[in-house]
Amino acid sequence: MRNLRAAVLLGGSTLALATPALADEQPSAKADSLDDATIIVTARRREERLQDVPAVVNALAGETISKLNLQDSKQLQDLVPGLQLRTESNGIGASGQIRGIQFDVNSSASPSVAFFLNDAPISANAILQQLFDIGQVEVLRGPQGTLRGNSVPSGSITYTARKADLQDIGVAGSASVSDRHHYNLNAAFGIPLIKDVLAVRFAGVYDKSRGNLVRSIAPVSTTATFATSQDANPSSETLSGRVSVTFRPTDWLKLEGMYQTQDVDNWGYDQYASFSLYSPGAPASAVTIRPQDFLSIQESTRTSRAKFQTYNWRAELRGAGQVLIYQGSKNNFTNKSVANQDVANFRSNFDFYQFNGTTSKDNSHEIRLQNEERVLGMFDYIVGYFHTDQATDIDLVQQTPVMLPSFLGGGLASLASTTITRTRDGKLKENSVFGNLTAYIGDKLQVSGGARHMTITSPRTLLNIGANSVPFDAGGVDKAWIYTGSVRYKISPDFMVYANTGTSFRAGPSIFNGAIVKSPRQLSFLNLGNEKSTSYEIGFKSGWLDNRLILNVTAYHQKFDGFPYKISNGIYFQDFNFVNNALVPAVTNSAQFGAAVPVTVKGIEAELSYRASDRFNIGLVTSYVDGKIKNGVIPCDDLNGDGVPDTLTSAPTVAQLQAAYGSNNIGQCTVTQRSAYQAPFSATAQAEYRMPVGSKLELFGRGLFTYYGASQVDPTVKYDDVGAYGLLNLFGGLRASDGSWELNVFARNVFNTIRNSRLTSPQATSFQELQPPTFRTAAGRTFTSTYSQVFTNLPREVGINLRFAFGSR
Repeated sequence: MRNLRAAVLLGGSTLALATPALADEQPSAKADSLDDATIIVTARRREERLQDVPAVVNALAGETISKLNLQDSKQLQDLVPGLQLRTESNGIGASGQIRGIQFDVNSSASPSVAFFLNDAPISANAILQQLFDIGQVEVLRGPQGTLRGNSVPSGSITYTARKADLQDIGVAGSASVSDRHHYNLNAAFGIPLIKDVLAVRFAGVYDKSRGNLVRSIAPVSTTATFATSQDANPSSETLSGRVSVTFRPTDWLKLEGMYQTQDVDNWGYDQYASFSLYSPGAPASAVTIRPQDFLSIQESTRTSRAKFQTYNWRAELRGAGQVLIYQGSKNNFTNKSVANQDVANFRSNFDFYQFNGTTSKDNSHEIRLQNEERVLGMFDYIVGYFHTDQATDIDLVQQTPVMLPSFLGGGLASLASTTITRTRDGKLKENSVFGNLTAYIGDKLQVSGGARHMTITSPRTLLNIGANSVPFDAGGVDKAWIYTGSVRYKISPDFMVYANTGTSFRAGPSIFNGAIVKSPRQLSFLNLGNEKSTSYEIGFKSGWLDNRLILNVTAYHQKFDGFPYKISNGIYFQDFNFVNNALVPAVTNSAQFGAAVPVTVKGIEAELSYRASDRFNIGLVTSYVDGKIKNGVIPCDDLNGDGVPDTLTSAPTVAQLQAAYGSNNIGQCTVTQRSAYQAPFSATAQAEYRMPVGSKLELFGRGLFTYYGASQVDPTVKYDDVGAYGLLNLFGGLRASDGSWELNVFARNVFNTIRNSRLTSPQATSFQELQPPTFRTAAGRTFTSTYSQVFTNLPREVGINLRFAFGSR
């Protein structure tokens, strides 16, 4: 089976440093202390103390999110070491990754990390947007699937929005402005329409900024016409609203519903840097660009306009100590994007583009039965059925310039447009049954186990390129079992040891690639096999000094067979274009290739938090992971045929590719290398001090320091290594002692530290050139620039934030 999902969508450690709350949390922590034993989570789909859960769970209370003025969901990675969250500039792709394996949404593989909103699955690109009116976020590490949602190997992230209060009226809001031209306004209002029976809550956010802050060095043209703008400044704008309803007519029936809409508009330039800064032998750029300059060589912008609609509903029926729960969701997504394809800017006053129209509709239904009162005084159980289906449509138009030869001036002869669509014979579907049983043997020992059986159906798919149709996915049905097991033993009420094991399954993806002619080797790097993994984990959780000191440590080992590795830095291969209805060889650079490879991951995670007094608390969370591909065969640039990836500073010719690869069209290498581009070691430290000023006010100061160890980034690129660095965020201000309002000044990235998270090879633009004497045929040509694309963190930002909350909040 080939999962088409990403064609569009492409515990030991805790983190909530709880202090006086502005709002009631759902689920709630006792927010007047740092006592992690009081934090309540639903990691196992029932409320439990965090310190009692035999797994690694990072619980982020809504109050913590508000205190640190986290406005973008991707900023959660600043608080959870080892977690990486990202969205793509095309407005379509988004992903999360954790525990040492790389995930690329453009691989079309199922995610390695699952996302949930109010207990229902949601796509990464829909949830990794603006954060507002959130009650709690839980990050679960390790294989998931026997309790909720889809089978994933690395973890899941569950978001719980604040719900309508059946008893009290409440209002809350926040306003921020910064020196980066960033404005954020959000507010919420809840009211019981019939006390204790029916309530509604409204929430919304408006956010506007200059996105990635990248400006272009190219002059504004007064003669050329571009498909997108030449704006001096990039822009990112989000408008989102949510309405939630709670209806509880009797003690045994509860109904909930939610509707959320998001409109996200972005336009801007890709970020560049001079390649000679990293490779001293490379040609110098006409204008030297450093990563910290936030500049681009592109003449026109990349744009995307996305709309998300999320429907979420739930029914709970209680009786005889049991509860029957039905959870449903519907997610609609549309996106219109335009991407500038002249990445090397090989001609002034001219750009060509890829136009992308994407729509997606996802539905999920889950029904489960579980106990509320322990069965026979010693058992908890959950059994359920899960269904999801997805339909994705894409409509691409790819432009290709056809140029005159240089001796005729090298001007534009024509601009060829190729339409690419997809035809399927159904939806991508999954039907699963799952169950979990936990036995409490005495006061100290707990044993649990779970299993899930999945049936995944993938439709047969054709790729329509112009007037030609080629097979893209043969479709089919995959069936698999996964399991989890756990043992927990409490040596004392405040010291617990545990061991877990679990498996996961992901159906093999078909990577989207627009090449018209594909060799067997190319197909092996596009149609990948199924992935299976097995994980083992041991750890302990402990509380000391009356639970004012928390120390948790876990170690794990996970082995993957058929991990869907996708390259992120483009490689060169022999492609073919239609010119005057004839196939013409061409040189194309693309990262749309991958390989099913063996991977082994080992890691350790730890958390230490200390509440020194009612005024001062501090916490530290660390993660170290060593993930490696072992003797995996991957696509690569290998012009000299030595089996080792080449680092090319310019594009090869068609003749060079044909000489190196023959009819294979593409190179391959056997590698042993890291399986993720993240730093193996990362850590987060938080601290807060508050001081009363009279009886009604408090002064406070907070700090958040995130440390990233050295990283190789892409092991196949020798120029993109990143040294260790840290980012410091500071907050200080005044607030009411009862938490009804707070005014703070914040500074993010205080020391203005700028580092690359990724560096590409020098950017190259491919085009066709008419050939004499008839000029009815064309040959592929490539222009290579002296600049690489880079991806960095944002510079220092200083701003002010006001927030308030009254009533039920």
